[in-house]
Amino acid sequence: MTRQYFGTDGVRGPYGGPVINEMFLARLGMAAVRWLRTGAQPGNLRVVIGRDTRLSGSALEAALAAGLRRDGAAPVSLGTVPAPAVARAVLTEQAALGAMITASHNPATDNGIKFFDTQGMKLSDRDEARLEQLLPADPPSSSSSSPLPTVDALGPYIAAVQSLLPAGALRGWRIALDTAHGATCATSPVVLRGLGAEVIGLGDAPDGSNINAGVGSEHPEKLARQVCAAGARLGVAHDGDGDRCVLCDEGGGVLDGDEILTILATHALARGALRQKTLVVTVQSNLGVDAAVQAAGGRVVRTPVGDRYVSERMRAEGAALGGESSGHVIYADISSAGDGLVAALKVIEVMLATGRPLSELRRVLRKFPQITADLRVREKRPLEELAGLRAAVAALEAEIGPRGRVLVRWSGTEPKLRLLVENEDAGAARTGVERLLNAARRELAGG
Repeated sequence: MTRQYFGTDGVRGPYGGPVINEMFLARLGMAAVRWLRTGAQPGNLRVVIGRDTRLSGSALEAALAAGLRRDGAAPVSLGTVPAPAVARAVLTEQAALGAMITASHNPATDNGIKFFDTQGMKLSDRDEARLEQLLPADPPSSSSSSPLPTVDALGPYIAAVQSLLPAGALRGWRIALDTAHGATCATSPVVLRGLGAEVIGLGDAPDGSNINAGVGSEHPEKLARQVCAAGARLGVAHDGDGDRCVLCDEGGGVLDGDEILTILATHALARGALRQKTLVVTVQSNLGVDAAVQAAGGRVVRTPVGDRYVSERMRAEGAALGGESSGHVIYADISSAGDGLVAALKVIEVMLATGRPLSELRRVLRKFPQITADLRVREKRPLEELAGLRAAVAALEAEIGPRGRVLVRWSGTEPKLRLLVENEDAGAARTGVERLLNAARRELAGG
């Protein structure tokens, strides 16, 4: 089933644009109620709503709630919380649906929404397509103006995550923490300090318009400098809604999701604790992950790009660990959703158990050279229609053979063509990407 509005991680776009506006959110709220009434528990219409720190979040929350109330749902506001706290609240509040109003790592001018089902899982492609089918033509003509009832999701979330490590486990640790002026400003520093760490904060003064602005997981450069300047044990960076984690070692070296996942998987394999001996990643992850995990006695399973596809495959495989190179890490035994703070604490747990610094632990992954590029376009044409690009891909794949791979896909959240070439020879990978870019530009001229 095709989807018009939903991408790889919910609906996202410029606030006030043709999609992300109060009218659309109200219509989406009405569609959500219609969808819930056809589900396994049609009588449960309780919906929990969280948001990040964007100025537009409150207005969009009110519009969503108006649509939900119009068709009989009972929305509850969680306030400003990380996305994994919303997923958790769906379970603890026995809600039928969770909604997180966020554009994740996008700039403050954007906003969006992602949904969680009764199990705290992202909605499937099928469910999102069904929601779109149920969208009414018009928003509610009238709605209640009374304030939404609220529930404290922060306190229980902080307590649950802090319990992952023993009390005082981080006494004597200095940690640089970049919360991207986003939803983790009120959670991650509290947890780390509660465990005894000295926290050097970055991106911790949200004003509604500075989320992700030169900080966070998409911009770890400042964090790396701060780690070195402060003599910190490590650095932790989140994105705007807190479901991603990027780390810096004590020398300022940046670790992405592939390195985090490989550290966690190989450590678990060594202890016989990786369920099904399986790590689930996406097609975006480096081939070095497969080599490292296989050498440790495990296996790697790959999915399309998107943490919900990772989560779905984890459930099918009976696996407990999976994620993306972007820094989404899912620990199914702890959270149904990606959680950047949980990922950081689990890596710290490995550091505590081994007594080894992050700069040593990261050596378990030897990455294959990987070159990526993006091409912004006006229109996302089906890739099968781009004959010239497909021919360029086929020729490059024939040249690379088993020494690497080629990946071409449309971004699920932005009007961009994503290109990736991986090869044992970095120069050949770089040349390959340029060839694909040139082929794409020729076919998408004017895009």
